[in-house]
Amino acid sequence: MGVKLFRALVVVSFAVSLAAPSACAQDPTKVEPTHYKLEFENDRVQVVSVHYGPHEKSAMHQHPGGVVVVVTGGHLKFTDENGTTRDVYAKPGEARWFAPFKHRVENVGDTPYNAVYVGIKKVGKDAAKAGEPLLDEETLRILAEHLPPAMQHEDGLK
Repeated sequence: MGVKLFRALVVVSFAVSLAAPSACAQDPTKVEPTHYKLEFENDRVQVVSVHYGPHEKSAMHQHPGGVVVVVTGGHLKFTDENGTTRDVYAKPGEARWFAPFKHRVENVGDTPYNAVYVGIKKVGKDAAKAGEPLLDEETLRILAEHLPPAMQHEDGLK
């Protein structure tokens, strides 16, 4: 994935996330530290490593809107706060946008599932108007460390 494409994806996700609350009342890194590990956070993004062993389930939690990059694929079942379920089939290297929502996760597969979730936080209007990139060099470096080799390039993120 090219840096320009990745940044464009983040810009779109940022715009959508402004329409919804960005605060996480049920922060997964606090509610589910076994499955979610905070890797990096600043005033713009929260980068979280995600790991579910085979058949593991989570408690109800919430993420800000953001992009998940799948490291090792799997078959997940999401259950929202109303009890509605949705099967998600994730493939390694895939990137998907998720709007903010509360849910439980179950890895219904027989193999571990791993991903990196980049939650987009509220960004000041001045930063967006000034043309500052939404992701700083440190955030890009951390993402590069967690992306599968197929999504990396010798001079940075594709």
